[in-house]
Amino acid sequence: MQEFKGMRFPVEIILMCVRWYAAYPLSYRHLEEMMEERGVFLDHSTINRWAIRFLPMLEKVFRRQYKRPVGLSWRMDETYVKVNGVWKYLYRAVDKEGKTVDFLLTAKRNKAAAKRFFEKAMNANGQPEKVTMDKSGANKAAMDEINASLPSPALVRQIKYLNNIVEQDHRAVKRVTKPMLGFKSFNAAKCVLAGIELMHMIRKGQLMMKGCEKMSFAEQFYALAGQLRPA
Repeated sequence: MQEFKGMRFPVEIILMCVRWYAAYPLSYRHLEEMMEERGVFLDHSTINRWAIRFLPMLEKVFRRQYKRPVGLSWRMDETYVKVNGVWKYLYRAVDKEGKTVDFLLTAKRNKAAAKRFFEKAMNANGQPEKVTMDKSGANKAAMDEINASLPSPALVRQIKYLNNIVEQDHRAVKRVTKPMLGFKSFNAAKCVLAGIELMHMIRKGQLMMKGCEKMSFAEQFYALAGQLRPA
């Protein structure tokens, strides 16, 4: 794993810290104390740098090579994340089985942001047959504009009770971000959220790697980390 070459701490320590941070409701200071109990002395700011550097790398490898295909019926919604004291918007979608389709952190909640999310999701996962959302006019307008350019438009449904599955799915992300007490920068939020979403997808069985069905959650993460290569 050339990305770890020259690092002061062993790769095992780095991966353990970033996995724990993205998978469980822990702060950097919690991890600093936990590692100290194990005889490893490092500053919480070091763990912060590791998370920002390595979590998006891992999510990118997962997305490009090892993410299982999702269903064609999507449930889309957005939730809130505090960045530097200001609420930002995390667009997310799952399929009808609850598998994560995609996510996107944006500064604003409007038609342009929703359109960017749908385009990102469709570029990575293909075109859905159905998209279910709440009564948001901006989300509907974004999907309508995309549909206008498609030879076979997706069916758009604005039915709140059908969207309960994605609203419930937000809780897994919010549970981990709560102890973080917000992010200091948009880039830090984007990087860490990529890791949180990655851990959530692994837990949901979305890692497509030989033999992963027999691996624990932690083993799957380390198997994925072993696929990192120089850019």
